[in-house]
Amino acid sequence: MSLKDLPSDSLPREKLLTRGPAALSDAELLAILLRTGLAGRSVLHMAQDLLDSQGGLAGLLMANSDRALSGIKGLGPAKRSEILAVMELARRATAQQLRQSEVFDSPQAVQRYLQMHLAHLRHEVFAVLFLDSQHRLIALEELFRGTLTQTSVYPREVVLRALHHHAAALILAHNHPSGSVEPSQADQHLTSTLKTALALVDVRVLDHIIVAQGASLSMAERGLL
Repeated sequence: MSLKDLPSDSLPREKLLTRGPAALSDAELLAILLRTGLAGRSVLHMAQDLLDSQGGLAGLLMANSDRALSGIKGLGPAKRSEILAVMELARRATAQQLRQSEVFDSPQAVQRYLQMHLAHLRHEVFAVLFLDSQHRLIALEELFRGTLTQTSVYPREVVLRALHHHAAALILAHNHPSGSVEPSQADQHLTSTLKTALALVDVRVLDHIIVAQGASLSMAERGLL
């Protein structure tokens, strides 16, 4: 069933034009992208099925590969590519915001940006936000994968990448696939080690942010930096 087959008072596109996008539910907004459903399954129901399969809109926003959306009935290559394109535009818009102003002007945007990139991963990833002298984003790089310990994250490599980007400061980040964002003793020890190493080349560590599905934690705000 397509959008045109729905009752006129429930058409998401018409509702958006008359009442604005904020009036639509997540499923209704997604239905506009999908346009058509399946035989016996309306496009709104299909949109809700897709949201449920990804853990809601936040989970869908973190999808960054065709494989993440494959296997969903009725979601062919064309629809998957459109959804992934919109999700990537959202990520790039957040990155642009961080490049144009100090990251501390919008700490929530920083954590949202990191969640988009890291929270959905099933393995631990250590990443770094490299910042200029005005604390604007230069680049985000994923540097290490696997359980974070002093032996798996090499301070020398982090220092070299900071020098490569001519960074004045940086924000450390990693994800916890377990869902908990509480910092471990290893997290705190690693942060201290990197902070000491980077101070030798006059690069400040502003924060270490831990993200998981639907949650994030700033070690700076916890007083652990």
